[in-house]
Amino acid sequence: MKVVALVSGGKDSCYAMIKCMQYSHQVVALANLLPADDSVDELDSYMYQTVGHQIVVTYAECMGLPLFRRRIQGSTRHQKLSYRMTMGDEVEDMFVLLNEVKRQIPSVTAVCSGAIASDYQRLRVESVCSRLGLVSLAYLWKQDQSLLLQEMITNGIVAITVKVAAMGLDPRKHLGKDIGFLKSYLHRLKELYGINVCGEGGEYETLTLDCPLFLKARIVLDEFDVIMDSSEAIAPVGILHPLAFHLENKEESNSISDIDKTSEICPEKVGFVYEVQGDFLQSSEAICQSAAEVTKLDGVAEHRLRISRTKSYSTFSICCWLQDTCHTSAGLQEDLEVVLKKIELELVGCGFNWENVLYVHLYIADMNKFTIANETYVRYITQEKCPFGVPSRSTIELPLSQVGLGSAYIEVLVANDQSKRVLHVQSISCWAPSCIGPYSQVNYQA
Repeated sequence: MKVVALVSGGKDSCYAMIKCMQYSHQVVALANLLPADDSVDELDSYMYQTVGHQIVVTYAECMGLPLFRRRIQGSTRHQKLSYRMTMGDEVEDMFVLLNEVKRQIPSVTAVCSGAIASDYQRLRVESVCSRLGLVSLAYLWKQDQSLLLQEMITNGIVAITVKVAAMGLDPRKHLGKDIGFLKSYLHRLKELYGINVCGEGGEYETLTLDCPLFLKARIVLDEFDVIMDSSEAIAPVGILHPLAFHLENKEESNSISDIDKTSEICPEKVGFVYEVQGDFLQSSEAICQSAAEVTKLDGVAEHRLRISRTKSYSTFSICCWLQDTCHTSAGLQEDLEVVLKKIELELVGCGFNWENVLYVHLYIADMNKFTIANETYVRYITQEKCPFGVPSRSTIELPLSQVGLGSAYIEVLVANDQSKRVLHVQSISCWAPSCIGPYSQVNYQA
């Protein structure tokens, strides 16, 4: 896949790019979010690392790839774990940024990020990717941090600390130090205080100065200041503010061959930096059901639409299908739309909604049309409608048309409470090597 890489400048986002290319993907562009004010090192953000943003701008030249940057206009407005599109939230800056990348480079189909342990960040990247029709790649997700740190060092990532905020880390002693130099000390702090050796708990942040991806040049930091955010004795907080740096050209290497396959990118874009401006865009997810779709359901003859429901009130199931003994089905998309809308109306009539659905059994007549079924499904059962998590789902092919049941048959399991807990990971990763899709892997009902 053609990939745009979300880069903060840290070791994780750079190693995520290396992993993408090891899995035969092609990184064709970089995307970065930075503070609106150049003089500001760090934002109060749950999402973005911005320390060292003054240097990240050179990544375009170092890698020979276009870098798309956007100054963050939003703030943290939607603080719940599961994200819903919220105008003015900092996540919408990422949406605008990646939307512009997709517009300028239409061949981009995936986004890679360096998320390791944060569900908060992963869910927001997945939300933006879902809205833009992109695949999220998160190859560092849930990997052992001690192994990851060693892999980064072994793979030639030269990264220095640009922020420290943990017991045992002294800004005056440990800022600007290479992760290879600090590795043993970080493991000792893990044993003493239980820190995350990759800094996933905010213990430290890094800036990559060189790695195999930097084919054109490496970064040399000439001068910096140490800015103390907090001088507490137990866990002082300090930030490295770069004052002077330069690029040191190097002979091009073929160690990572996919980085320079830019034939589909205009030559004038390669190595250039693009400032992505503009206001927040309306979410592509915020699609209201059109009057035509409602009319489509109203126009279905009552003798064809069938629905059944078990009698229990606390937990019950609803089944719906189109009777088609004459084999006059309009096709999978039309049948599935009608069935989903009917179930939705039935749920509303019972005082429920899709958020009360635990499990969906989706039966279709032809698995070759799964893509059509999936695209129709996600228009009705969305994260917006299921703030506690989307239902789990199975999709099974059955000879429905042969027995007069149309092209789609659905059964849903409904619970009369909102205590469900779900695990829903959509990113492709070493933990989940295929794109899971718009349904939860695990759905726990107390």
